Amino acid sequence: MSEAAKLRIFVVDDDDAVRQSLALLLGRRYPHIVRPHGSGESFLEALQPDSAGCVVLDVRMPGMAGPEAFAGLRETHGQLITIFLSGHGDIPMAVQAIKEGAFDFLEKPCDDQTLLDKVAHALTVAEGVMRQRKVEASVQERMSTLTPREVEVAQKLREGRNNKEIAREIDVNFRTVEHYRANVFAKMGVRNAVELAQLLFDRDGRR
Repeated sequence: MSEAAKLRIFVVDDDDAVRQSLALLLGRRYPHIVRPHGSGESFLEALQPDSAGCVVLDVRMPGMAGPEAFAGLRETHGQLITIFLSGHGDIPMAVQAIKEGAFDFLEKPCDDQTLLDKVAHALTVAEGVMRQRKVEASVQERMSTLTPREVEVAQKLREGRNNKEIAREIDVNFRTVEHYRANVFAKMGVRNAVELAQLLFDRDGRR
């Protein structure tokens, strides 16, 4: 299954007509992946730990308003890209949400093509986030197989230290460093220090 096939589009709006209209519009472009919700509470309750994609989120709703739902979303579901829908008077709230990490906002009523374009862009970003999370998980799993001393050597290699420098800095002999280095490369699935450094940089999102 492709990364894009695992993505979902959540439409969260308490106005039945608006919610149904948006879900219908998006469903024609993205069949089988649109999930409408009438409140911030039901939206957050329905999310799975691995939920990924984007959410079109109304700013003003009874009960849990959009910004509150967004705050809850950021704590537990960082893979979801958020597009706010705001009335004219809600724009300052939407702008503040952008500063806090929301992807974009659209003013109601929004043009159909503009919404489709924004969602398409958000899904592209979400797909990249999914790939990055997989890299992080894979590297972290491999890192967990290293001994504390091997972790120390891996970090030194990442910083560009050669074997002699590492031996001096961690106070072991040259041959021991060679042994640790070979173990690190084997466990991390790399051939040299350059590949190791790149792998660790990719894990941290610094490309």
